[in-house]
Amino acid sequence: MALKLEPGARLVVATHNPGKARELAQILENRFQLVAAGELGLPEPDETEQTFVGNALLKARAAAEASGLIALADDSGLSVAALEGQPGVYSARWAGPGRDFTVAMRKVEERLEEVESRDLAAWFTSALAVAWPGGPAVVVEGRVDGTLTFPPRGDRGFGYDPIFIPEGHAETFGEMDPAAKDRMSHRARAFEKLKAALL
Repeated sequence: MALKLEPGARLVVATHNPGKARELAQILENRFQLVAAGELGLPEPDETEQTFVGNALLKARAAAEASGLIALADDSGLSVAALEGQPGVYSARWAGPGRDFTVAMRKVEERLEEVESRDLAAWFTSALAVAWPGGPAVVVEGRVDGTLTFPPRGDRGFGYDPIFIPEGHAETFGEMDPAAKDRMSHRARAFEKLKAALL
């Protein structure tokens, strides 16, 4: 039997990041009743996997088992070519325990200065996983390429958005209209694959 998500289904979004929860809700086009893991007081599992796909599956399964609901999880991050793909799966950790991405963006800039590279190529990756309590899981991955810019520009979006200019655009994700970003972001591309698989 093919796995399907019915419109209006109640899903737990496995995140404690309000910005990510909002963005996922917008990308999901209000198809589902969403509740964030943080609202349910669910614990955040340790992200012990070495890939976005692995961490997304880990978070989705943990939220599904803890809540008894179908769970949607995203694991995403920024990878920088000159830094051999860092911060990658450690993107959130570069922001420290307070999740201060001003610190994280400064760290990216400092690391680039340390390696004396002018290569500003970078990409965002998003892995989206859906897990059923005690059952199967589906995971897909999306990516958007671009370049970095310093100092950060724009106060829209969240995370590393103010230093990332997607390919073919002049604005950073931090400057871009959220609806425009949602149409072409790494999460949007992952969601298109998820729709093809589950909707």
